Amino acid sequence: MDTKSGIRRLIAIYNRYGMSISKFASIIKKDRRTLTAWIDKTTTKEPSAQVKHTICAFFRYPYKIWDCSDGEFELLLDAIPQEQVRIIDEGYEGGLVYILDKEQEERFVIHPRFPGPAYRDKIVNSPYKRSTSPLAQELRAQRSARILSYEFVSNEWYSLESVLRFAFCPIGNPYTKEQKIAILQLVYDTFNDNYNKGLYLFDSHTTKLYGMDTAYISINPKQKNLFFKMPIDSLIVEISNETLINRLHRYFTSMSQTPRHILRTDSPKILQLLTECIKQGTPLQDFHQQVMAKTSYGELFANNITIN
Repeated sequence: MDTKSGIRRLIAIYNRYGMSISKFASIIKKDRRTLTAWIDKTTTKEPSAQVKHTICAFFRYPYKIWDCSDGEFELLLDAIPQEQVRIIDEGYEGGLVYILDKEQEERFVIHPRFPGPAYRDKIVNSPYKRSTSPLAQELRAQRSARILSYEFVSNEWYSLESVLRFAFCPIGNPYTKEQKIAILQLVYDTFNDNYNKGLYLFDSHTTKLYGMDTAYISINPKQKNLFFKMPIDSLIVEISNETLINRLHRYFTSMSQTPRHILRTDSPKILQLLTECIKQGTPLQDFHQQVMAKTSYGELFANNITIN
């Protein structure tokens, strides 16, 4: 067998998953220069057994993928039976670490409620009645800093219902008027005129999504996985079924399939209008009248409001 087959196969695995050099280097616990030398074929030094074991553990390949024939390698690379559902049960802090790792380079998220935790944590303490460790506070701060960074790519979907509940519903709403205004301003500043980010407000009533608007769902088609947060015990469910991942991602990115929504260029304007209404104490019905008068989304909002 070619003595350089380990390098060729490492490159094939790297290309298959479409990760950045930084991400793949962090997985195999090597620096960028070492990985770049393999990719550019400027070194003939084979990957160590530890690197090979790390790749097999992370991507769930059998170790024989390094020793088999080229034909069998191609079959294993494309048709390897993988564990398609994995439960991450590492507690609250472990869950935060997992999310930070999976959303390290970019994120595509369907949120169960508005606002997302990154914006909430920047303005108020967590509304959940539980003790918070210093580590959890540090991890949440890291999450907020990353997501609020101008350069970080983040696409976020919220149901219109969750936005209206945040602004107007007095039941189950822990935010003061001042906190609502500050959170809306923060979200507006984060998404307005930023091509690295997309804010989508969708109608969850016209097309029933069967719970898609009730769980935190993070989709990563490049890494070929998605995960969602269970509502109990900080459990996270990871799915690596490529067909399902691509189908779900396509549903929220293909204009012919997406649920009815406010365009990313218009969502900040809606938040700005909502902020002014909260400042002035405008009731929900009057806010809807302003939406009808100033935007083309009156019907979309009407689907989420009972109008007498």
